[in-house]
Amino acid sequence: MAASETHHILDLPRFDKPVKLLIVVAPYYKDIADNLVAGARAVAAEAGASVELIEVPGALEVPAAIGMAFRMADYDGFVALGCVIRGETTHYDTVCNDSSRGLTMLGLSGACVGNGILTVENRDQAVVRADPAGQNKGGGAAAAALHLVALSRKWARQTKGIGFKPAGEEFRIADTNEGPTRA
Repeated sequence: MAASETHHILDLPRFDKPVKLLIVVAPYYKDIADNLVAGARAVAAEAGASVELIEVPGALEVPAAIGMAFRMADYDGFVALGCVIRGETTHYDTVCNDSSRGLTMLGLSGACVGNGILTVENRDQAVVRADPAGQNKGGGAAAAALHLVALSRKWARQTKGIGFKPAGEEFRIADTNEGPTRA
């Protein structure tokens, strides 16, 4: 059974420069959302990251808000939080699939996103998963975002230089009789 399984959890990354995370939460189920946020904040603080929080109406709006922030703001990573509980219609499937797909597309575009949107069958499952002292899925989403930030910093491209000039080397200025001859 899943309750008796153990999982390997990576140590949180360490950072030389400050990390700024944006938590985007859909507080449709406010108590569950609050627990997810508490878990995410605690993990971010443990890693030394600063956090800003915004709320959106529902899980479908979370990827849109992160996409806007990714394009227009200055955050290193993003934590997506919310909860979708199965109901009597297929709306559950649409919300789960489309919010997840939106977050995946953002990640493939270079955004460092940790997905903590719970998709559960009932409220009891959500409560267990959101509890910071339990499964702490909010904290797990923050940790995922932090790991992706660490990877993005590790693999950040260095300046490639201009034209035929290799990066880091000076070049000679042609046809100059006055002023500097090197740049």
